[in-house]
Order: sequence, then C-alpha cells, then structure tokens
Amino acid sequence: MSGAVVDEPFSVQLERWLESDELKTLGRLTDVFKEKAFAVAVLLLMITPALPLPTGGITHVFEAVTVLLGAEMVAGVKTIWLPSRWRDRELGGTARKALPIMMRRIRSLERMSRRRGAHLFEHDWFIRLLGVVLIAFAIGSAIAPPFSGLDTFPAIGAVGVALAIILEDLFILAIGVAIGTGGVILIFTLGAAVYRLLTGLF
Repeated sequence: MSGAVVDEPFSVQLERWLESDELKTLGRLTDVFKEKAFAVAVLLLMITPALPLPTGGITHVFEAVTVLLGAEMVAGVKTIWLPSRWRDRELGGTARKALPIMMRRIRSLERMSRRRGAHLFEHDWFIRLLGVVLIAFAIGSAIAPPFSGLDTFPAIGAVGVALAIILEDLFILAIGVAIGTGGVILIFTLGAAVYRLLTGLF
C-alpha cells in the first residue's frame, strides 16, 4: 500500500488500511502513514484503555509500548523501532472491538478540526515535547487503581494528543492535554487520599 494521499481525510486512510489484506501490525505503520506513524501507533494502542471494555490486563502492554514510542519521539527517532514480538504482532481482538467506536470519534473530530497552529507540529522540539506528554499519560493510565475506570482519562488524553498530531490542530491538542492532565491529577489525588486513610487505620 502506498503512503497517505495528500489532503485525504485521515479516517479514510485509516479505514482503507484496516480493511485491506495487509497485516495490521505496528511495524507496517511507517510504510503506510510516513511521518504520522508514531501518532497513529499511539492512537491504535491507547484507544483500548480509553474505552470501558474488558481487556484482561492487555492494556498494560499497550501502555508500555506507548511509553517506548514516546521515548523514541523525545529522542528524535523518525522510524518506529519496536522489539519484533511487538512490531510484528497483529491487532488483537480487543483492539478490533474498539475500532468501530474509534472511527466514529475520528470522523466527528475531523468535521470540527482545522489546521490550527499547524506550523508547530513541523518542529522537532514540539514533537519531542509531545513525546514527553504521551509518556506521562501512558504511565498515568498504567498506575491507575484496577477496576476504578480512572485509567480512561489519561488514555483519552493520549488519544487526543495523537489525533492532534495527525490533524495538526492545537485545539484538539488542548482538549487532549486537559483531559489527560486532569485524569493524572485525579489518580494521584485519590491515591493520596486512600494512602492517608490506610495509614490512619493502621
């Protein structure tokens, strides 16, 4: 499959790839989505913890891979590098269940999106900064208390940041950062409260 078509909506590009006969692996994203591959990978990985779906703990693997991808963005890496067991692994059943919901959300955002502040996304320093943000949100999602549902907020933030990179829209970025940051603060606030409660009991 060739690279993304200029000015073609991202949802169309993504849907075409998902419906093609190609293997749906993270390793293929660079060939398909070029410089947007990191953001598309984060989107596909973090959409699962961003939704209230039973995952059986698989989201921690997705979050770990997102941390690695964020670190590569910070380091200025241009091509996705992953261990072969992750690079060549096809999208699992849980991720596939999330895809219809994800596509509806992407189309909705595309309708409201504009290329606001697009020039910032062309600078390496800005992409490195967003890599740090993605690492923070992935870690925040991973350390959320089990079965609390709090992991969804940092994950939604990561999805928002990824979509902002893809659509080159500072408005969507602001929404994603606000949701993700609020989620991380909530996790630490509740965690501190529980710690104080437990130490008070014992």
